[in-house]
Amino acid sequence: MDKKWLPLTVVLGVAGAAVVTAALWPDTEKKPSLPQALCHGALSRQTAELIDDGKGGEVGAEEWVSPGKGDTAVFKGCAVLRANPDGNYRREIFKLVVADERHDPGSRKDSVPLGPGFKGWALPEEAKAWLPAGCAARMGSTAPYITVTFIGPSKKDEEQEKDSAERDTEIRNSSAVVREAARNLARIAGCEAT
Repeated sequence: MDKKWLPLTVVLGVAGAAVVTAALWPDTEKKPSLPQALCHGALSRQTAELIDDGKGGEVGAEEWVSPGKGDTAVFKGCAVLRANPDGNYRREIFKLVVADERHDPGSRKDSVPLGPGFKGWALPEEAKAWLPAGCAARMGSTAPYITVTFIGPSKKDEEQEKDSAERDTEIRNSSAVVREAARNLARIAGCEAT
């Protein structure tokens, strides 16, 4: 080899080795992790993912707090959203609303109870749980009840086509959302049932 090409060969060899090393070097920069608690700490990301519209996408939430209406003191909520595959916008999957209530709202027609340890009911597209007695005062309300309401997408037109297994799954998922939200909100307020 001609000695005049030696420096160029060495420089190109070193540059090539640097490129290969950089490509194989482990990425130590961590991406920021997504928050695991959504909706004012009431809901885990895992439970929020139970409600799925079949289109996929990462789960996130937009939270809000309002002074309430009239003489209500507690009113906060969130919209649980999923990212569209194209990434242009997020679509709402369901809402979770926490509010104080002056009257026992009762159950809905064809609803099922939430299960042991919880007062409330569930349908495929809506569910409601009452926080334990004493939570209203701990949360700054004079109303006797604090409720957590899950409001899913209305599927009235599809209702006829649903089989009972699909309906049961949707009820189980909406129940899981309000049970977890009620449990966590009561824990945060320090008024969980014993």
